[in-house]
Amino acid sequence: MTNIKFGTSGWRAIISDEFTFSNVRLVTQAIANYLKPQSPTKVVVGYDTRFLSKEFALECAKTLAANGIKVLLSERDVPTPVISYQMLKNKAQGGINFTASHNPPEYNGIKFSPQTAAPAPPEVTKKIEEEIRRLQSAENKVQTAEGEASIKNITRFNPAPAYLSRIKQLVKLDAIKKAKLKIAVDCMYGTARGYLDNTLKSTGCKMKVLHDWLNPCFDGKRPEPARENIEELIALVKKDKLNLGLACDGDADRFGIVDSDGTIITPNQVISLLLYHLFKTRPVRKNPIAARTVATTHMIDAICGKLGIKVYETPVGFKYFADYLKNDNCIIAGEESGGLSIGGHLPEKDGVLACLLMAEMIAINKKPVKKLLGSLYEEFGHFYFERIDLRMQPRQKDELMDMMINKTPPTFANQQVLSADKRDGCKLLFKDSSWALFRASGTEPIVRCYFEANTTKRLKELIAAAKVLVKG
Repeated sequence: MTNIKFGTSGWRAIISDEFTFSNVRLVTQAIANYLKPQSPTKVVVGYDTRFLSKEFALECAKTLAANGIKVLLSERDVPTPVISYQMLKNKAQGGINFTASHNPPEYNGIKFSPQTAAPAPPEVTKKIEEEIRRLQSAENKVQTAEGEASIKNITRFNPAPAYLSRIKQLVKLDAIKKAKLKIAVDCMYGTARGYLDNTLKSTGCKMKVLHDWLNPCFDGKRPEPARENIEELIALVKKDKLNLGLACDGDADRFGIVDSDGTIITPNQVISLLLYHLFKTRPVRKNPIAARTVATTHMIDAICGKLGIKVYETPVGFKYFADYLKNDNCIIAGEESGGLSIGGHLPEKDGVLACLLMAEMIAINKKPVKKLLGSLYEEFGHFYFERIDLRMQPRQKDELMDMMINKTPPTFANQQVLSADKRDGCKLLFKDSSWALFRASGTEPIVRCYFEANTTKRLKELIAAAKVLVKG
């Protein structure tokens, strides 16, 4: 039997190995059983551009329909944030998206969101996993939708118009239109096509669009807007002297930003810039707040400290932002892995929105991103950030994390540890405001290490100390 476990963003596995039609029906049935006591009326089902995603989504819809659940099934591949938006709009009790996000093309996945429209929290996925195990040992466990009455529970719909209408309320598209920006968009063969590119085209931008057609193999790359995957976008921005390069990952919940000189603007920098921009350009909020994960830059704290904004820190995972994002006073919630949203919009990361807000920011300020970032450093100080993944044997990984959590070193990188945050791995904080975070991967023999300091010298000291620690 397949050991099906839900990670940070759902269950992911290799297509035709563990990600099979029978297992899709099994997981869907478990979700249906979880939802039934809530007397559900609707579940929104969508899919990305991966191999067989459309067919997997239809099989899922049939299984839900056979359980008496009404299904809104997307007519075409759809961004993850659009599924979330449609859940809220249609007051659905659940959302299921077939996507493996930025994973390699041989993977597919099931992402489930409960009624909140946020990624399912651990207490929900644990119940679904328990139901999967119960069904695996039962007979006649999965209901199939062959009858006409069941099929009638499935309604196909186009989720784009309502979402794009909402985006027009959130982004100052008139400012982008007035600035006559020159922008390149890399759809990465994913679900952003028709959403990000068409919205910018509607402003009259001079547009260059890359990879806006279906290619389930993603040209042999991961559909992730990391440097090695967007070299063509970087080269185009530099060659044609464009104002900005924008990219979204496979399911358009993560973003990639390229400045006019080809420099990649990191997610930490994007979140900091947009926090400041949104604070300055939107109506004053009562009791404004921002949220970030333990692995995300403390530049957010520096900005918030001067502007009178309260900061909330959460474990890694966008699901932990849900309670903050449902309120309009949340200016931004973001994570260093490339996800953000704003209060009153969605409790889900939205790469399309992030890209459009960056275009708005440079349109209003009439400056390249790096110049705006320089101004931010002058006002709030420099923050140098690095993340490295240290691969080791599973036993070594467990021993290292046990030591960090249960026998936390009193000193590290030539400084005394002021405090240790152990909500998600072990985060060491120092007197000079630098910090180091150690988190074990749940699926790989890797310890993810995050470091931040106010100087490059201190950053190098933290990294070197971590490598020595691992070798020991």
